[in-house]
Amino acid sequence: MEKETEDHSFKRALGLFDGTMLVVGSMIGSGIFIVSADITRQVGSAGWLILIWALTAVVTIIAAVSYGELSAMFPKAGGQYVYLKEAYNKLIAFLYGWSFFAVIQTGTIAAVGVAFSKFAAYLYSPLSDKNILYDGGSFKLNAAQLVSIATIILLTYINSKGVKDSKILQTILTIIKILSLFGLIIFGFSLAANAEIWNANWADAWTTRNFDPKAGVWTEVAGKALLSGIAAAMVGSLFSSDAWNGVTFIAGEIKNPERNVGLSLFLGTFIVSIIYILANLMYLAVLPLDGIATAVDDRVAVAAAQPIFGSIGTYIIAIMIMISTFACNNGLIMAGARVYYTMAKDGLFFKKAAVLNKASVPSWALWAQCVWASALCLTGKYGDLLDFVIIIVMIFYILTILGIFILRAKMPDAERPYKAFGYPILPAFYIVVAIAICIGLLVFKTSTCGWGVAIMLTGIPIYYLTKPKD
Repeated sequence: MEKETEDHSFKRALGLFDGTMLVVGSMIGSGIFIVSADITRQVGSAGWLILIWALTAVVTIIAAVSYGELSAMFPKAGGQYVYLKEAYNKLIAFLYGWSFFAVIQTGTIAAVGVAFSKFAAYLYSPLSDKNILYDGGSFKLNAAQLVSIATIILLTYINSKGVKDSKILQTILTIIKILSLFGLIIFGFSLAANAEIWNANWADAWTTRNFDPKAGVWTEVAGKALLSGIAAAMVGSLFSSDAWNGVTFIAGEIKNPERNVGLSLFLGTFIVSIIYILANLMYLAVLPLDGIATAVDDRVAVAAAQPIFGSIGTYIIAIMIMISTFACNNGLIMAGARVYYTMAKDGLFFKKAAVLNKASVPSWALWAQCVWASALCLTGKYGDLLDFVIIIVMIFYILTILGIFILRAKMPDAERPYKAFGYPILPAFYIVVAIAICIGLLVFKTSTCGWGVAIMLTGIPIYYLTKPKD
């Protein structure tokens, strides 16, 4: 029988390079290859497309370097959950953990799994979501859902065998996808950049327009419609830039975490931000705006590969994206289970989640996460899963970064090996921008984002019904 073990039983087997690869690998999934199509439809110009990605890069890097202070103060498993518990109380921490299990991590794993199957179907059409295997009226089971679930089960199994195997897989796949993305960008600019297309895309760079796919026409927008478009556009870019905080969840397995967690957060988010902006500039050099907005199934990278490599290039990109999403889900699955482990230690999750197996990993927590993420694969479309996830993610990022201010007052003498860069201006800037984004999402995407918030709030009665008696 497996015995329950303490925090120190986690093996500190990950260095700065491993931490950075986890950040990069978890961030780069499918988004950069897909979401620029929807962003272009929402804002309709080259300038605004790049501005959306640049703003996302700025707020992501600010959040990451702000987390560095918290990760240095509390260098143990659980990451953001621990920071919220220390800054606020167990209720706020539980709401995060509940949302993390119910929607944030599992919903992200499901969305990335769905994206994997979308590109697998490009290579082999019977794996498509159009291949209905069972039709029960309101519930339909398709081949793509089974592919998504199969990848999640496989990666969970690999992670249950120990952090060493998952670390090696993460590093190899992440290096492959970084090199592939840089290759795509370099070849795009050198082989397929078209001055006529580039100039046409930038000729009217700041006129905001909305594209109606059914009518095939652009309409200029301003005022409320523009704010709605920006809010909708930022869902995709923020989701594509999310999951950088996963390295904080496995701080208990990182060597010299006081230094390496914060540094890997900065290096990882910076590398990804540069790649994302360059990729979008490449899209604009290769494809007209209409081509980006109307890419089949939003597969912008596949559309861009056509003029770069010819027809064979689209298959290369599909394989590259499958590798990317596979590595992304490996990082998400590895990191997520550590949060449930820490919650269980506090008596706020199933007791079995606090058990480490012989390989020193929380295998029960991994499999519980696997089951629920697989269930979400059966219910959600990619876009709806994004909306559900991003609103809750942003709310807890705001609370966590606000927690830096609270902890400075609450624990003024606590050891801070690293202090938040640009404090208090940059963290405050992030909070203001993130609140504005959340308001925009709730106003303009109420049907999906509203449900996300509702799921989060259901955690309040659950907390009081299940919390251990003091």
